[in-house]
Amino acid sequence: MTSIRRSAVVLGSAICLLLTGCGDAGTGGGAGEGQLSVLAGFYPLQWAAERVGGERVSVTSATPPGAEPHDLELTPQDVAAISEADLVVHVEGFQPGLDEAVASEAADAAWDAGQAADLSLTTAGEDDHAHEGEEEHAEEGASVDPHFWLDPTRLADVVDALAERLTELDPDGADTYAGNAAALRADLEALDTEMQEALSGCAVGTLVTGHDAFGYLGDRYGLDVVGINGLSPTQEPSAAQLAAITELVADRGITTVYTETLVDPAVAETVAAEAGVQTAVLDPLEGLTDESAGGDYLEVMRANLVTLQEGQNCS
Repeated sequence: MTSIRRSAVVLGSAICLLLTGCGDAGTGGGAGEGQLSVLAGFYPLQWAAERVGGERVSVTSATPPGAEPHDLELTPQDVAAISEADLVVHVEGFQPGLDEAVASEAADAAWDAGQAADLSLTTAGEDDHAHEGEEEHAEEGASVDPHFWLDPTRLADVVDALAERLTELDPDGADTYAGNAAALRADLEALDTEMQEALSGCAVGTLVTGHDAFGYLGDRYGLDVVGINGLSPTQEPSAAQLAAITELVADRGITTVYTETLVDPAVAETVAAEAGVQTAVLDPLEGLTDESAGGDYLEVMRANLVTLQEGQNCS
């Protein structure tokens, strides 16, 4: 850590103490006596940590409500909170700014949820979108897809591993963490069963979305996913790529192009207008807002399921 950066952190912390109104990074308050302090990178990790940890943990999020997590920029106060956390739950490669802060300030407290999720999918590089006639998952220039939480079974695996990690930090809470994780796994498996049944008979098998966030959902439920933008919502396609996607929409009989929460819908709306199809909102669950179609992960995923059933013409 450079002397300039260290000074910024100390100054930010001092200002917070003087104002007595600053909380931890993102959302949530400080840990109470006897609680573990857990800082999660973004909403699905925050939600899982809250459910598994229960009253034994105090969970905050590095990403404020309504913010897009890919391009998170940390303040000195945020960096200070990271350095003080007992556990930092993140997905390495998903939020570069957070990765950098974790490496310099909290390497011993860091826990990469992606390891437990088995990030087995890749996606084509920025200038090599894979569409019809190309390899579905390009090998050269490909990037690992981090959006595992849109497959409830992968999130359940993360939940189990998180319970074990919390137990290592707080052995007295072992029964609490194990019980909470088991209950959450049951909820996620029930959701998975609903989605398997509801998406098993879809007339349209290709899912065109605003950015490439739904690969694991498609992999789990038998849908071919085409992201208009890349893994990051700011990774916009070229004019040639837009034309190819528009042609694909017509060729495959797609009737709905999905825009997303937290992301400017303009590019997806352009594709839909050019192809003469409708749009619908599909939530990648990277963060909740007042406009989200539910109050937690399970509610939003079930709202997504209803949207998918209609948009993919599922029986």
